[in-house]
Amino acid sequence: MIHPLIQSSPEVRDALTQGRPVVALESTIISHGMPFPRNVETALSVEQQVRDNGAVPATIAVMAGRPTVGLTADQIEHLGKEGLRVTKVSRRDLPQIMATGKDGATTVASTMILAARAGIQVFATGGIGGVHRGAERSMDVSADLQELAQTDVAVVCAGAKAILDLPKTLEYLETHGVPVLGFETDDLPGFYTRETGLQVDHRVDTPAQIAQLLRAKWDFGLHGGVLVTNPVPAEFAMPRKRIEQAVEQALSEAEAKGVTGKQSTPFLLARVTELTGGDSLATNIRLVENNARLAALIAREVAKTHT
Repeated sequence: MIHPLIQSSPEVRDALTQGRPVVALESTIISHGMPFPRNVETALSVEQQVRDNGAVPATIAVMAGRPTVGLTADQIEHLGKEGLRVTKVSRRDLPQIMATGKDGATTVASTMILAARAGIQVFATGGIGGVHRGAERSMDVSADLQELAQTDVAVVCAGAKAILDLPKTLEYLETHGVPVLGFETDDLPGFYTRETGLQVDHRVDTPAQIAQLLRAKWDFGLHGGVLVTNPVPAEFAMPRKRIEQAVEQALSEAEAKGVTGKQSTPFLLARVTELTGGDSLATNIRLVENNARLAALIAREVAKTHT
């Protein structure tokens, strides 16, 4: 059942009522992840990937204070044009944005919350947040990880963002009981790259296997999310060394400029894009589309388990 405070599009509402597959999509990637008009083009392309693979896309945001599941093309364009002027909204920010009637672009954490409130169990994104490098001093840990620990949504991604401390991110997820799956891989994908040298918890080779795991987990009352990591297609992957060099330089510049908190991720990703001559942005777009395809296939299998 959709929470009464949520506004949903007729298409999404009908699909959920009829038990058809639906895939949640975030909106921070629109307002904070890419420049206009590339952000809008990508958002619409990702929605089309979901449709082409047999599911209904539900891009999520807060519009004029109302949590909205299933944005119109005009609403997506509005978020894209407004860009950084739209507030980036995680769990802690939702009450304020709702109470003041403002627009908000949802992060992985807040998208998970609104998806769950709408009854959507599968969500596609680019990469999740995680434990930041130097977190032992800054205590900078993304709210995405805690949301995965408590909210019953499967998140399909290309791994955690490459700017993060990946070993500590995996440790945090293990501590909080979040299964980390590798789709057709034993190696944790590195967002822009296909491997990191770190092992996932379990390899899965079909969307049906993922749906079976989700049912086993949630039907048994084991609350919390599942992280499905999906490597970027080989033809769009970037050399690991090149990305590591760009990330290290971006991190040094962020420290020198005093960029911290919720501003650090967009700064670092934008700087990595500049340092790679735009190649990382192109890879980012391809991996999000790839994740949307897999999420749609998983959502279809999940829908079958309800029939």
